[in-house]
Amino acid sequence: MSLGKLMGVPADDSPARRGRRKEARPGELLDAALDLFVEKGFAATRSEEVAARAGVSKGTLFLYFPTKEELFKAVVRENISGRFAEWNEEFETFEGSTPDMVRYCMRVWWERIGATRASGITKLIISEARNFPDIAAFYHQEVIAPGTKLVQRILERGMARGEFGAIDIEYTVFSIVAPMVYLTMMKHSVGACVPQDFEVDPERYVNTQVDNLLHGLCVRAGEKQA
Repeated sequence: MSLGKLMGVPADDSPARRGRRKEARPGELLDAALDLFVEKGFAATRSEEVAARAGVSKGTLFLYFPTKEELFKAVVRENISGRFAEWNEEFETFEGSTPDMVRYCMRVWWERIGATRASGITKLIISEARNFPDIAAFYHQEVIAPGTKLVQRILERGMARGEFGAIDIEYTVFSIVAPMVYLTMMKHSVGACVPQDFEVDPERYVNTQVDNLLHGLCVRAGEKQA
């Protein structure tokens, strides 16, 4: 069963889609495009399919998005990169400790991106970047670079406040990002095919990764083993 059917999106030949509309709001087109990009990938998604899913003509789609590349960029901005303004604002107003901020960062990323359809874009980029360097470069500029910068700011905050020791910030970023990429990839790859064998509780997973990141695996001096 396709993602569209699972989410209650009418099939392309359903009555809701047979009646073509002359106009559609860009948001409806982006929603349809997101579904198809996640279901089929970038290469296999055709513009006419997006138009059909949205219930409009291909010409109407091209009025807003002249190429598939522009459509994909708009989907990324709408669902991921456009949210960095709010995330940076939350960084500025966060009042808790930096360890609390790290936990909040990973949990909220899962709730707002990882647990949504938009997380499928990550798998798309990983699997198709070599074949589409332009969209890979765009994704790096719009998502990876600002995301890395935000995580670096969190780590710098912890060091400045004396909450973190002297760390290699440039590479410690991956200790926060990599677990979330793994969780996303499992959701959209093996975990989607055999969920009974790869069942992961996201909340438990995130908490475990944060605890290991902040406290390490080694027994600390004076600490008793369970």
